[in-house]
Amino acid sequence: MSAPATVPDLSAFRPDEVLLPYQKVWVADTSPLKIAEKSRRTGLTWAEAADAVLSAALSRAEGGGNHFYVGSNKEMAREFIDACALWATAFDKAAGAIEEGVLESGDKAILTFTLYFESGFKIQALSSNPANLRGMQGNVTIDEAAFHERLAEVLKAALALTMWGSKVRLISTHNGDDNLFNELIKDSRAGKKRYRVHTITLGDACQQGLYRRICQVRGVPWSAEAEAQWKANLLRDTATEEDALEEYYCKPKSGGGAYLSRALIEARMAGPEQCGPILRLARTDDFARWPENLRAVDILEWCQQQLQPHLEALNPALPHCLGEDFARSGDLTVLSVAEIGQNLHLTTRLQVELKNLPFSQQRQILWYLLDRLPRLRGVAMDARGNGQQLAEETQDKYGTELVAGVMLSETWYRENMPRFKAHFEDALITLPRDADTLADLRAIAINRRGVPRIDERTGADKSRHGDAAIALCLMVFASTLDGAPIEFTPLPDRPGEGFPSFERGCW
Repeated sequence: MSAPATVPDLSAFRPDEVLLPYQKVWVADTSPLKIAEKSRRTGLTWAEAADAVLSAALSRAEGGGNHFYVGSNKEMAREFIDACALWATAFDKAAGAIEEGVLESGDKAILTFTLYFESGFKIQALSSNPANLRGMQGNVTIDEAAFHERLAEVLKAALALTMWGSKVRLISTHNGDDNLFNELIKDSRAGKKRYRVHTITLGDACQQGLYRRICQVRGVPWSAEAEAQWKANLLRDTATEEDALEEYYCKPKSGGGAYLSRALIEARMAGPEQCGPILRLARTDDFARWPENLRAVDILEWCQQQLQPHLEALNPALPHCLGEDFARSGDLTVLSVAEIGQNLHLTTRLQVELKNLPFSQQRQILWYLLDRLPRLRGVAMDARGNGQQLAEETQDKYGTELVAGVMLSETWYRENMPRFKAHFEDALITLPRDADTLADLRAIAINRRGVPRIDERTGADKSRHGDAAIALCLMVFASTLDGAPIEFTPLPDRPGEGFPSFERGCW
């Protein structure tokens, strides 16, 4: 249970001042299905009790309803119902005394705790027996879901209630990478499930005032030094670092290592007969000191000789998309072009890797591609740092509906990497068979905050930084965009020249 061992004296605050920002965000989310992966003891279940009271205290006409809490033991059930009683008092929502009861389930008698409201609705804390929810109607909270022995059956019973408009909430710390709770989160981020996912690590909670609130409740002074020491002690006192990351930073215990297995990546790779080539272009430092017009001529010749034959071979009947990871020096700029099949399968038709090219020549190559890609569906560009200018210029030229400038961040990776991985797992992507691309994809790993991203350098000489992996991930993201170029016939330069005639009926 995530409620604190002791709760603040609510009479000392306005109700809207008691909840911390991440608790308010959770309560304000009215999604029919939502999941919270959280650090231990962050008070999220306590916030859920507030939401339950607000719902149960309303009349049916106002949208009120019953609320059922499913914990894994009697102590959690009692603690939740006590928190609900406290919130009912704070919100001045009339409620009766807590009633203990017995729910018959086959040959078992299950202890329940119930709080009734004048609205006619109730909050009832039940055990984790799936049969307890049969025949009920109301919102359901499944607490510490990752630790329920029969979570699939409990969830099946709870989801049946949503047929009549009820909502289901899952709250838990993690309990291993292969746990159903974690699978639901991964599937939701990949777009396979419709749960809204909330992530609250210990760092997130403290940044939003958790330790300050703990000091307030305990009556001790807060300081940044004391907070840092408190967090360090929690992590150090846990048996292993792996356990600490799971308990406090939402990283499932067996989820370390490469995000994509070698076998899975290689299964999606194909030779040139099924997939396009990888074209690599590098220039020396002296190239940047050439006159601009000579650089432009040199790159135009390369585009015409190297890019144009492959562009002409693209299927004009199918939409295409492009993902770009930008670098000026050191790392590579990678441009990945995919054909989007009728079944939404992405086939990489062209991958361009640029090394040490000036900004203007990178723009020249990018725009050469974009001007010639058939039925361009979407473009996703790395808009961090130096890449931001090229992304903005490309948006100005082709439109923000077609071109997305992506500020790559932990939040973006957390939300989009699962979709990228799902393309590999569901065989919805084909890419060139290439050792460097394989190494880049293998460099995606779950960091200490539970987010899949690239931290290590790749390549035999460590000259890469997972560049192709980022471009491919952005390519998958670009395939989801709905933008399209506007096709039109320009007006003639002089009146009467080529202008459509009403009389000829060609307007």
